[in-house]
Amino acid sequence: MIISDITKPSDFKPTREGVGIALAELGEKNKDLWVLCADVTESTRMHHFAEKFPKRFVEVGVAEQNLAGTAAGIAATGKTAVISAYAVFSPGRNWDQIRVSICYNNVDVKIHASHSGLNVGPDGASHQALEDIALVRSLPNMVVLSPCDYLQAKKATYAAIAHKGPVYIRTAREKSAVFTTEETPFEIGKANVYRDGDDVAIMAHGLMVYESLLAAEKLKAEGISAAVIDIASIKPLDRDTIIKYAKKTGFVFTVEEHQVYGGMGSAVAELLSQNYPTKMYIHGVYDTFGESGSMKELFRKYELDADGIAKKIKSVLK
Repeated sequence: MIISDITKPSDFKPTREGVGIALAELGEKNKDLWVLCADVTESTRMHHFAEKFPKRFVEVGVAEQNLAGTAAGIAATGKTAVISAYAVFSPGRNWDQIRVSICYNNVDVKIHASHSGLNVGPDGASHQALEDIALVRSLPNMVVLSPCDYLQAKKATYAAIAHKGPVYIRTAREKSAVFTTEETPFEIGKANVYRDGDDVAIMAHGLMVYESLLAAEKLKAEGISAAVIDIASIKPLDRDTIIKYAKKTGFVFTVEEHQVYGGMGSAVAELLSQNYPTKMYIHGVYDTFGESGSMKELFRKYELDADGIAKKIKSVLK
C-alpha cells in the first residue's frame, strides 16, 4: 500500500523527528557519521544521536557559519557530517559557508534545515523560512529534499547519507499526519504519484502533500479529477513523471510552504517551459512575510490548507 487512508492517518509526528531517529539508527552502523548542531539540539531532534554517540556529536553554539565550516573540515577527512539548525539560520545565515566550504569543495555534508515554512507558527516572520529552497537549489552539487511526513523523512535521511555529496533536507516543526507507509518508495530524483487524475496535476512537497490529498477529495465532490504528486526530490526533479502528468492533464498546479519565487514551483516551471510548455499555476506565499499564529490559522490565511488549495484550483480552472 503506497499510502494509508488519508481520513485515518496512522499517527501525527513532526518530520524533524524522522530525521533525528534515522540518524540515531544510522549511527549504529556508520562509525564515520558525525552530527553537529547550533544550540538547538533537542528542537531539531539531534539529541537522539547526541545521547547515543557523544564522541561524534559537536555543539558549536549559536554560530551557524562555524557550524558549516567545521562540518566541511570533518567531511574533508573522509567522514560524513550532518549539520542541523533552523532553516532561517542555516542556510539563512551561513549560505556563504555552504556555498564555498561545502558545495564548492563537494564534501560529504548533509544539511538538516528544521522549522521551515509557516508551520513554525507563533515564532512569526523572523523564524519562518520561506526562501530557503531558492537559496540552496541554485547551488552546484546540492541535492534538495523535502519529505512529506515522518516516515518519508526517515527514508530521505537514509538516502541522503547513502548519497555522496551535499544534501539539503527540509523539515517542519509541527506534528503532521503520517500517511505514507513502510512500503511507500523513496528515491532521490523520483516523484511519487499518490492519486491519479485527468483535470489537474497537483504537485506539492512537505506538509502541502497531505493538504493537497484532502483538497483532491473536495475537488472530486465537485466533478474535478485531480492527480496528486509528491515532489519530495526538488533537485534533482523527476523529469519523466512531471512531463507525463503535464501531458495527461494539461494543467499543473504547484503548491508549497515557500515563496512563489525560486521554490519547487519555479523548478517545475523551468523544466516544463523547456520541455513541454503547459498551463501552470504556482501557489505558495506571494512575496510577503509570514506572521504569528497557529499552523492551522496561518495555512487558512495563506490559502495553504485543503480548502484554500481547492478554492484556488477552481478559480484558475474557471
